[in-house]
Amino acid sequence: MNENTPIVMAAFGTTSRAMETYSFIDTAVKAAFPGHPVKWAYTSRMVRAHMKKRHRANMKNPQQVLDALAEQGNPWAVVQSLHLISGHEFYRLVDDVRQCGVRTSMGLPLLTSPEDYQRTATAILGGVAAGNGTATVLIGHGTDHPAWTAYPALGQILSSAGSNVHVATIEGEADMDTTVDAVLRCGAKRVHLVPLMLVAGVHLQEDIAGDEDSWRSAFEAAGIAVSVETQGLGKNAAIIDIFIRHIRDALAIVPESASLA
Repeated sequence: MNENTPIVMAAFGTTSRAMETYSFIDTAVKAAFPGHPVKWAYTSRMVRAHMKKRHRANMKNPQQVLDALAEQGNPWAVVQSLHLISGHEFYRLVDDVRQCGVRTSMGLPLLTSPEDYQRTATAILGGVAAGNGTATVLIGHGTDHPAWTAYPALGQILSSAGSNVHVATIEGEADMDTTVDAVLRCGAKRVHLVPLMLVAGVHLQEDIAGDEDSWRSAFEAAGIAVSVETQGLGKNAAIIDIFIRHIRDALAIVPESASLA
């Protein structure tokens, strides 16, 4: 493993105070890879424009960050995706980095290998309250990409552990009405809503915990008491450790001879 290869953390971005999650991840990655420059890139054009207009923050996209590294003489860089699944956003990132002047080794999304699923399930179950008539509902973004199967796959692993945990999505098959019915059938009197997202930003504030047409209001209308987790997965050290493993795998591909020109 080359000891000075830059690591680029590629995140979707957020316009909320949840940006502190990225700082938490940044600290963990720098501690795991001392000597490696750690840079950040944001894939959402909308988020970058919003932050530049409101906060004068110059958030760079992956191509800008990688081109700057190439100009500094770096022949290689690791690009670590902070996506949860290998969906549309991940493959857009792959296409973007192909156009850059530095060779890249991709760190894969959170849910990639069977081991990733098991580790993610263990990390989630570590924060789930067992028994007491409480169900836990993990709510992800959802996708129309074939990678949508990641959600039921994770749900099956969690169910096989004997937990009363349901995996749902804002968009897709396991939608709000379907999930409320499933929780009612299991006899739960209370439900804990957890964002199955790296960062708990606007989706948490509006779609999950909002006052109208939200997941919280739907469960309350069904007579189920609701509590809401306010932190995304990016604040879970065991989840960050999975990304760190992926960075390590990506660094292993970089030739030992790769160094600053």
